[in-house]
Amino acid sequence: MSRIQLGSVDYIILLVYFVFVLGIGWALKRYMKTSSDFFLSGRSIPAWIAGLAFLSANLGAQEVIGMAASGAKYGIATSHFYWVGAIPAMVFVGIFMMPFYYGSRARSVPEYLKLRFDEKTRALNAISFATMTVFSSGISMYALAKLFGLLLGWDFNFSIWVSAIIVLLYIVLGGLTSAIYNEVLQFFLIVLGFIPLVFLGLRDVGGWNGLTERLSQVATQRGFAPGAWTESWSHMGSTSTNPMGVEWFGMVMGLGFVLSFGYWCTDFLVVQRAMAADSMAAARRTPLIAAVPKMLFPFLVILPGMIAMALTLGDGRAKLPLKPDGSMDFDMAIPVMLGTYFPSGLLGLGLTALMASFMSGMAGNVTAFNTVWTYDIYQSYIKKDASDSHYLWIGRATTVAGILLSIGTAYLASRFNNIMDFLQLVFAFVNAPLFATFLLGMFWKRATGHGAFGGLLLGTMAAAFHHGLTLPVNAAAGIKGGWMITDVVHRYPSEMAQNFWTAIFAWTVCFVMTIVISLATRRSKSDQELTGLVYSLTPKPAEEEAAWYRRPTGFGLIVLVLALILNIIFW
Repeated sequence: MSRIQLGSVDYIILLVYFVFVLGIGWALKRYMKTSSDFFLSGRSIPAWIAGLAFLSANLGAQEVIGMAASGAKYGIATSHFYWVGAIPAMVFVGIFMMPFYYGSRARSVPEYLKLRFDEKTRALNAISFATMTVFSSGISMYALAKLFGLLLGWDFNFSIWVSAIIVLLYIVLGGLTSAIYNEVLQFFLIVLGFIPLVFLGLRDVGGWNGLTERLSQVATQRGFAPGAWTESWSHMGSTSTNPMGVEWFGMVMGLGFVLSFGYWCTDFLVVQRAMAADSMAAARRTPLIAAVPKMLFPFLVILPGMIAMALTLGDGRAKLPLKPDGSMDFDMAIPVMLGTYFPSGLLGLGLTALMASFMSGMAGNVTAFNTVWTYDIYQSYIKKDASDSHYLWIGRATTVAGILLSIGTAYLASRFNNIMDFLQLVFAFVNAPLFATFLLGMFWKRATGHGAFGGLLLGTMAAAFHHGLTLPVNAAAGIKGGWMITDVVHRYPSEMAQNFWTAIFAWTVCFVMTIVISLATRRSKSDQELTGLVYSLTPKPAEEEAAWYRRPTGFGLIVLVLALILNIIFW
């Protein structure tokens, strides 16, 4: 694709955005007096702001670019990442899990594991989570640098360093509060930047009916039924009948249960936003408020990818470029659409929205990283009795280190033609087994620290073994798998199918082994010590005096019904 020439108005829009986000950090700097202010916003954020930040922290460049890429590569089945792989878990977090997190007054997810189990379980999760955030942040960096390089001709290294420095400055200045308020700003920018893109693209292809007709040709050219790109469930009966290469069980169990609940219930990146809310009621409402716009985001980020695919294999003006190995570069779906439909001015808004998505995802990972490193690693194992101002200084220093490490991981993402495949692989290793640990820890008081640690370790090893023994079709051994043996045990139809089954194996092994080891070891915590940490031993939070639909349970039921309706409409 040809590079885009930005006009002066486009550069002005980008510059105003940079100044604005740095201004937020500078304005909040004077409120960062304690480590709690820096890491948890002093638990003073209103529910609606926490809700939008909860959503926006997940709405990074890897989601905006990656979901559009998946829309082009897999079609409307990508909506499962929202209507199956997010909404039910977000409701579960709000109703069942936030009372544990917020009520225990834990400062992080690993710290909750220490309170529920023991120190070694906390340490294992802290290290694995810190590693995951670095990889996830690096994916965001890669996505944006590649985008600006191909669209604008900016040097890859220049793009990474400029954006990294901006994120670094506003987090160091304003901590989590700065990140949260910038995430709210970024949420609205992404919505405003992508609505015109979807409108112009749909109008060009003849609306939904025209898109369906074009994508039916894409499907038949690739050996699938005509509706394989536009029907989400109808072709899930077999791995060979849909482009994602996943059957319904792999989708429901791998994505809908293990990866989804593993991410939304245990990933401190998003949980941290709810924990910053100003009350228990606000913390419980945070993921429920976020679920409402979340279920509408497929129309903003998946549809552009589907349109790009329709135009590429049709007679449209847009064409997805090829990678050096000859495979289609699905990550370029959004850039292709921007270059095709946005004139000067509107293009500046679209590029600013992408920059906002990058900063949102990266800032979320960096703030989670600096909190876990400072509280769960540094304070626990390196310097236990330092002053609060010392930990505040360490948090700022860790922010710098986290961004530098993220720059290094950005280069690994170049091995995938869809960064969402890479991201889900990381989640399969870290979040999938962790969810089994949490599930047993919260709902089975007999689970022991030895059981949790052994199950978590063996579950992660199971993910590694499965990944090392399998490969996606047409993939070379290496970062995509098959690194343990020359002749792999199984080849999956796609990277995503391999990710889902890696997650299933990791969760199952962790779940079973945690039970086995727990039954073979003695409990180290009494019922009294587990009060507030285990469901059966914790007083249930009283529902607010409000109409049923405003209470967490009623609100969650409405959200689930709406998600079910969307699944039926696009069945």
